[in-house]
Amino acid sequence: MRATQDVLSIWKKFDNFPMETITKAWYSQLTSDYKQRTVEQMKSHREQYGTSGNCFDLAIWLIDEFRQENFHSYAILTPESHVAVVVLNDKGNRYLCDLGDQWIEPILIEQNNDDYTEEFLDNFFPGAKVKLESSENSLFVTYKRPNGKVSNQRYLLNPLSDERLIAEGEKTQRTLWTPLVERRIFTDRQVIYWEFDNYISFFSSIDGKQIESTLQTMEEWVERISNASGINKKIVRDALKVYSKKSPHN
Repeated sequence: MRATQDVLSIWKKFDNFPMETITKAWYSQLTSDYKQRTVEQMKSHREQYGTSGNCFDLAIWLIDEFRQENFHSYAILTPESHVAVVVLNDKGNRYLCDLGDQWIEPILIEQNNDDYTEEFLDNFFPGAKVKLESSENSLFVTYKRPNGKVSNQRYLLNPLSDERLIAEGEKTQRTLWTPLVERRIFTDRQVIYWEFDNYISFFSSIDGKQIESTLQTMEEWVERISNASGINKKIVRDALKVYSKKSPHN
C-alpha cells in the first residue's frame, strides 16, 4: 500500500511542513486582493518566515512539485471542502496524498492492484491505524486510535479542475474560524502528531493522547506554537491577534 519511491521522494520534501491556519490570518491583513497565494509566494514566505499553509496551500504546492517531475496529479475534495491530492505513478497506480490532514505517507487507492488491502494498517497516519474502502467515485477512510476511538473521512475521487481548486482555495482563505496548527514529528520509533487547536495543544502517538499544560498569555502561546511549527514568532503573534478580534478565547 506504500507509494513507490518516485512518488515518495517528492512527498518527503514536505515532511517538515505543518498544516496551519496561522499564515492565512497573517496574510489576510496584507492584501485586499487575492487571498489564495501562488506557489512562488508560498515558497518566499516559507523561506522568510517558516510558514507553510492550510490544506489548499499544501495541495496546490504539492501538485506543482509533482507536475514539475511530470507526474499526473490533481486535487480532490471531501464533502466538508477539505482538499487532498491524488497522484499517479509511472505504472498508472493512484495514491492519496493528504498533507492537509498530515498523513505520514501517500497510500494506494487502486482496488485492482495486488498490493491493495482493506485491512487496518499502521504507519500511514500519526497515532492511528487506517482502513480504506475504495469505490469508483469515492474513498472512505476509517481511523482507529489506540484507545479504540474510531472516526471516518470520505473523499470524493472526481478530479477538481485547477480553476476550481484556486476558487475553492480563495473562498477558504477568506474565512477565518479559529487558529489551528498540525505537525508531524518524526522520531526513530514512530511519527508523533502535535496539534494546537484554539488554545489547546496536545500530542497524539501510538501510546495515546497527551494534553499539554494550559498557558495563560498570548505570548506564551506564541512561543509554544513557534517552537513546534517553526513559524516566525511575529507571524504567529500577528495571526493570533487577528483571531482574537474575531473570537476572543477565555
